[in-house]
Amino acid sequence: MSRTTVLRTALVAGAAASALLLSGCVAGENQAAEPAAAADSASVEGQTLNIDFATYNPLSLIIKEQGWLEDEGLEVTWVQSAGSNKANEALRAGAIDVGSTAGSAALLARSNGSPIKVIDIYSQPEWAAIVTGPGSELESVEELAGKTVAATKGTDPYFFLLQSLEEAGLSADDVTVENLQHADGWAALQNGSVDAWAGLDPIMAGAEEAGASLIYRNVDFNSYGFLNATESFIEEKPEVAQLVVDAYERAREWAEENPEETAEILAEVAGLDLAVATKVIEERANLDIDNVPGDAQVSVLEKIGPVFVELGDVASQQQVDEALETLIHDEFATNADPARFAK
Repeated sequence: MSRTTVLRTALVAGAAASALLLSGCVAGENQAAEPAAAADSASVEGQTLNIDFATYNPLSLIIKEQGWLEDEGLEVTWVQSAGSNKANEALRAGAIDVGSTAGSAALLARSNGSPIKVIDIYSQPEWAAIVTGPGSELESVEELAGKTVAATKGTDPYFFLLQSLEEAGLSADDVTVENLQHADGWAALQNGSVDAWAGLDPIMAGAEEAGASLIYRNVDFNSYGFLNATESFIEEKPEVAQLVVDAYERAREWAEENPEETAEILAEVAGLDLAVATKVIEERANLDIDNVPGDAQVSVLEKIGPVFVELGDVASQQQVDEALETLIHDEFATNADPARFAK
């Protein structure tokens, strides 16, 4: 495909790098792993943890439902994230210590000064696509020129939209983007106030069941699921951070051992039919990956960063470069011990 701008060059390279990563992930080399603090029950007893759960992060739902963190003596406050942008807002405000976002959203936040680091990778999903409503005559991205598209800015579906437009020879200036939260985007598509929606699972899978169409899918335009923590939390409570990552890795094993129950949990929390939740878990979640953040993720984000600068979402490439150099904290993921929760 022809690429004549920096944006196009960056996106092609990003897609190619992402495609290569489908066969596996490479452990991080940006920060040398050190022995993690012992995360035994005594060391976390009575400590507090503010952590998010999100329907786009099935592992978070398993941990919350199983009560593993509470069983270790932690006082846990669970906060639901409606999207990566909301998780980033809560992290920046100090409302949560740990939150789940898309990798692209984590880089955007760090580039703009949010003191967060990725401590675990929870998925490499196909969670975004371009969606049209029942009865729509639109069949391609090219036909979106002059149309209104709902998207949540600062999230993977938004960046999916930008990449899709670029591939089709369009730009963000060729469409009107309505900045709506994911669920509101689907509602706007249903009531006809937008022509298309940059959708996110599991809401998107439910929309399909209701007659919506995914007119464009491309797994290479979806970035990884990042589990992020504030720098202050990592510094002040490393034993709790290790416990969280241990729980995440136990949840990954549990999801593989119990796919039906995992779908049931998602269906209940997200208010989905079980068939829809099963589709998300079995076809689009992609939880079976290397959890250690590192070169695999950075190589993709290096290609996405220039997009932020060109669109004005980040003031300079230097900010992006500094964010990439400091985003990864792989100690906890490298030392993860899921066996502590295998009871």
